Amino acid sequence: MKKHHEVVAILTGIFFFFVFYSCESTNSGAGSSEVISSYNSSDSHRVGENCMNCHISNGSGDGVFSVAGTVYNESLSSPLPNSTVRIYASADEGSDPLFIIEVDAKGNFYTTENINFGEGLYTSVEGPEAEIYMESAITNGSCNSCHGVSTERIWAE
Repeated sequence: MKKHHEVVAILTGIFFFFVFYSCESTNSGAGSSEVISSYNSSDSHRVGENCMNCHISNGSGDGVFSVAGTVYNESLSSPLPNSTVRIYASADEGSDPLFIIEVDAKGNFYTTENINFGEGLYTSVEGPEAEIYMESAITNGSCNSCHGVSTERIWAE
């Protein structure tokens, strides 16, 4: 009888482990953990694709991204890893950024931080040589929905 109780206890422990620790996120958006790209990380995928196709509320991607995209080298031939994306409240190049997003080892950047685009925000990308500013304001963070589709890829030098 003692062995029976030990077996039941072990099986119950295994059951609870799989129920509570192996479930994937349903990405409801509310209360989900922060997911932010970082230098040298290689956790991202699908370089150059529109991240917001999956990383949206109730989407199949991990996290609901507010800003995401891919940075390429100056010749637009390959991703530029470990660069930096900055988001500003104004087009004034001397202002302090509201957000700084590190670009990962695959050239992708993304964040689930809450960003209010309001009437528009301004962006820049800094590579090893220079910081390049986007001239027009953005009103959403789905960068690869335009860049690489209807306008030039995001690039830095």
